[in-house]
Amino acid sequence: MPVKEKIINLRKLSQLYAYTSIQMHESIGRKIGLTGTDHKYLGFLIQKGQMTAGELALLTGLTTGSVTGLIDRFENKKLVKRQPDKTDRRKIIIVPNIDRITKLVTPFYSNYQNKTHDLFVSFNSDELNILEKYFHKALELMNKEIEKVNEKQ
Repeated sequence: MPVKEKIINLRKLSQLYAYTSIQMHESIGRKIGLTGTDHKYLGFLIQKGQMTAGELALLTGLTTGSVTGLIDRFENKKLVKRQPDKTDRRKIIIVPNIDRITKLVTPFYSNYQNKTHDLFVSFNSDELNILEKYFHKALELMNKEIEKVNEKQ
């Protein structure tokens, strides 16, 4: 297959992967009583740990008003709690309940994570290096686009 066609096919596969990922996260989100987007925002809190609502807004690109609603939804499900900042009483820290979040989402991810692990193991070292290079470069491109879009606001 010519390189041009191969690139077109890879673009189509990349889009299909992104769309299917959205569908999977939406399905899981609904099962745990959240939207797919809300459930992915829990991932930010798990990865980054406690933060202010303003920091979460910057990280997600949401407005502070939308973040307030998000935090309210999470707090209602006891997935986070609001805690006053010890050094600045004006600030509220959002503290994720990692145990509760993990118990909620693990049943829907453990099988997928195991199969993803098996998939990675099926590649040799050179192929894994190519995948790693692709993901690093793709993330770099996306982060630059996010910066450009945010600059235009």
